Amino acid sequence: MTSPIRYTIQAVHPAAHLFEVSLHLDDPDPAGQVLSLPAWIPGSYMIREFARNIVRFSAMAGGRTLEVRRHDKHTWQLPAGINGPVTVNYTVYAWDLSVRTAHLDQTHGFFNGTSVFLCARGREGRAHLVDIRPPAGMEDAGWRVATSLPEAEGEDGAAERYGFGLYRAPDYDALIDHPVEMGRFSLAEFDACGVPHAVAITGRHDCDLRRLVDDLKPICEAQIRLFGEPAPMDRYVFLVMAVGEGYGGLEHRASTALLCSRADLPYVGMDAPGEGYRQFLGLCSHEYFHTWNVKRIKPAAFVPYDLSQENYTRLLWAFEGFTSYYDDLMLVRSGRISVADYLGLLGKTITQVHKGSGRRKQSVAESSFDAWTKYYRQDENSPNAIVSYYTKGSLVALLLDLRLRAESSGARSLDDLMRALWVRHGQTGLGVAEDGLFALAAEIGGAETGHWLRAMVEGTDELPLESWLKRVDVNLAWEASATGVGLGVRTAADGDALRLANVFDGGVAQAVGLSAGDVLVALDGLKVNSGNLDKLLTRRLPGEEVEIHAFRRDELMRFEVILQEAPRDTAKLSLAEGGSPAHRALRAGWLER
Repeated sequence: MTSPIRYTIQAVHPAAHLFEVSLHLDDPDPAGQVLSLPAWIPGSYMIREFARNIVRFSAMAGGRTLEVRRHDKHTWQLPAGINGPVTVNYTVYAWDLSVRTAHLDQTHGFFNGTSVFLCARGREGRAHLVDIRPPAGMEDAGWRVATSLPEAEGEDGAAERYGFGLYRAPDYDALIDHPVEMGRFSLAEFDACGVPHAVAITGRHDCDLRRLVDDLKPICEAQIRLFGEPAPMDRYVFLVMAVGEGYGGLEHRASTALLCSRADLPYVGMDAPGEGYRQFLGLCSHEYFHTWNVKRIKPAAFVPYDLSQENYTRLLWAFEGFTSYYDDLMLVRSGRISVADYLGLLGKTITQVHKGSGRRKQSVAESSFDAWTKYYRQDENSPNAIVSYYTKGSLVALLLDLRLRAESSGARSLDDLMRALWVRHGQTGLGVAEDGLFALAAEIGGAETGHWLRAMVEGTDELPLESWLKRVDVNLAWEASATGVGLGVRTAADGDALRLANVFDGGVAQAVGLSAGDVLVALDGLKVNSGNLDKLLTRRLPGEEVEIHAFRRDELMRFEVILQEAPRDTAKLSLAEGGSPAHRALRAGWLER
């Protein structure tokens, strides 16, 4: 029987943001054990080079220090001929307050395994044990541990639930798929379809945990029932970091790491959920849906992951886009938001896609493939060059769902396609082929539906939203911004100053030479600041000429701009009055099931 690989991890210097990690391997490869750290983390498609945060590295065997060779930026090789156990010690700098890496200070510690646990090449399939130790010098600080990583029952020093101690993973892939939060966090627990769930919130907050649990439970249960009980995990944990300003999430097989603004959490006495809380529930719903769609139903290109380099697929429009469609849909189906609220959220998604001219230049299939170099590395020209596989992918899902429902009189839907993916791929581990979604859509909705889906995914034509929404008695109208005139820019506050973040194709700002990064100084001699541009423009009419002064770097520049009518690029959805019983029945099946 092969012995497990053993790790210890301890916050040795929280004020300096340092974790100390050790790896103990009883039987290193006699040809020279290779160790590596992932270059990226599943769910976030960008090479992040986590090894750059290792600040000290040493290895010992038989009481002597070993000479270690480097193959590349994230790989180490021990000497050949080691016949006994070897121990590797290294220090990890953790100061990235995000859901992707690791963060440590005197208030809490958080890490993903991809940032802290070296992989022993050739030994990935054996059991891994991790001793999570309390921070040095703070053993009595009241810190606890929140993670979905199973406790190492039966082992000496096994952790108790929410305690420090020994945890177990069946292999390396599982080890790095259970993030860990440690500190003084708020905790709430609930069951969803018989599965224990927990919410751990770190950071200063006044969250109404009872309200949050009452909202999360029906969302989770709606998703479990969509795919069919039992749920694919024995336990699930929401790890939430509450900060002043922040937003983000990353999915894992039995948990999610979330970053949110503390103001977005529910509070005691809150009535209907506000925009911030609806957004937070949508984030929770999104990452939870990934438990099935991407953590178990995967593109063939991800089976298995190669964490040393980019893994290219043209399918993120389905794995992220379909998940983005279902996240808010599950809020209305579970009764957490109203139909009107849902249509408002859907209108915002349509608006996001429509405002960027990149939708006419890049397909969602190309966007998926280019995620590594374009979506995750956006610049000031991105709205003019790319389209989001999240937002446009969610609209593709909407249209496919409505078409399947309309052409089968409600007998079939996207829900059926997702369940088929779960049975054929999620439960078997077989990856989805690059053309697998088109074939499955044809199987469920007919050959023409498969061709239609491919055309939407691989083309750049405008999506036929208005015609298909009418099939469920939902009207789509386009409105202009409140000012009535526009420059064709997106601005961002830079202190009290106003900076051009994006200059859109076809706008007057681009035509006269204004550029992203320019800082607006004055409009017709009146000072422009971060709060008054819209007020200044509201008094103007299309066709009027205005004088704009702006700084580009340290040079003051002058522009004469003829204002144009603000484009009608803001989508507004509403329920049609009257309508047909058949259309209302389709809408009920879509939103109320």
